[in-house]
Amino acid sequence: MSDPTVLLALGATAAAGALAVAGLHTWASGRAGREALVDRLAGDSHLGGGPARSRRLAGLDRAVRRTRPGRSIHRRVSATGLPLSTGEFVLYTVLALAVLWFAATVVLAPFFGPIAALTGAWAAMAFLNWQRAKRIEAFINQLPEVARLLANATAAGLALRTALAMAAEELENPAGEELSRVADQLSLGRSIDETLDELARRLPSRELVVLVTTLVLSNKAGGTVVGSLRNLTVTLEERKETRREVRTMLSEVNATAFTVPALGLGSLLLINSQNDGALHRVTSSAIGQVLILLSLGLYTVGFFVIRRLGRIDV
Repeated sequence: MSDPTVLLALGATAAAGALAVAGLHTWASGRAGREALVDRLAGDSHLGGGPARSRRLAGLDRAVRRTRPGRSIHRRVSATGLPLSTGEFVLYTVLALAVLWFAATVVLAPFFGPIAALTGAWAAMAFLNWQRAKRIEAFINQLPEVARLLANATAAGLALRTALAMAAEELENPAGEELSRVADQLSLGRSIDETLDELARRLPSRELVVLVTTLVLSNKAGGTVVGSLRNLTVTLEERKETRREVRTMLSEVNATAFTVPALGLGSLLLINSQNDGALHRVTSSAIGQVLILLSLGLYTVGFFVIRRLGRIDV
């Protein structure tokens, strides 16, 4: 017969192993749930009400988002609505900068490699800002319909939380996605004031600030929210038409801003093609490098000055 002490030790070991496996499984499930909740609050768990955003390069994404620049980039990427994680954007940007550096070195001269990489980094950030501005513009165009739906839902006796959830289901993207994010955060227990303020910070615009202020004040103090929303709908429609007219008038100015640096790059390519190795010889001396940097600086100043003159806040 086996020793009872040995059997007891084996049973205790088996029970401890089972508890360790169960504890490890519970810990892994809790960690996965926490990451899913963080992504949901950050707006990364869904895009446009469609399938879940790809979790490729999840490790790189988490590593990037732990850093301060990574968190800044994450806020920019999440505001664009692109089906792209922060880690993917950083990886693709680094690869693009390496290609630009190599191409500028081969086509122009080694001196232009770092300049091309810096320009590419600025272009990547400018692309995010452009996508964000494009998304904000699309959201602003939907604000009259948002105000109309909220006014009708409130007039029917629905609470503001329910009205926001209903508007999220009725509207297309980006308003549908943003209001779905608001509804998800409200369902997790966050206050209406905090959630709407975060929406206004995520998509900054005067029209949205007015709508958020109206909703917050009506939620705090009550009052004729239906009449305010319907009056706001008319105002938003008028501002929508005004913004469209201003954007049409300024399209030529914006095109000129991009044409100026394109002419500079074209002239460099033309000089190098007519006299092979000319740019390499010019950038071999300190005076040539200073003159090249001065000319590029003037083109850059011209670009930003034209863009600033063509910027009108409506």
